[in-house]
Amino acid sequence: IIAFPPCTYISNAGAARLYPKKGVLNEERYQKGLQGKDFFMKFYNANCPKIVIENPTPTLVFGMPKYDQVIQPYEYGHPFSKRTCLWLKGVPKLHPTNVLTEYVSWVSGGSKDSKGLPRKNKGTKIRDSVRRSKTFQGIADAMANQWGV
Repeated sequence: IIAFPPCTYISNAGAARLYPKKGVLNEERYQKGLQGKDFFMKFYNANCPKIVIENPTPTLVFGMPKYDQVIQPYEYGHPFSKRTCLWLKGVPKLHPTNVLTEYVSWVSGGSKDSKGLPRKNKGTKIRDSVRRSKTFQGIADAMANQWGV
């Protein structure tokens, strides 16, 4: 199984939306996050000797299992960063195939950094979730070549 479950409600990127007003939990979003975790865990606990689950960094509030590896598109020939976690069962870690040293963020972190200063690396201007969540061809090729039969 190589699974790419939806991450909308369990990813760290959406964690701020859990508490839109300081200290006030968005209960509807929290419930959707619990449903997302349940779906994820069906893959994680599947009765299968080889399992890979791909997702971004999960938010801590849902108590997701610890991931086994973090990969980046720039390790597989794409000039972008997009932190991606892999949960692995019965397969080795994915090895980089074409590491680039110059890259920009695939998803913009906004115009200012955590200190309120203008970002130097603003990344791409991609806003739609379909393109933001894409799996890069270099990563897919590495998965096929390294884990395929």
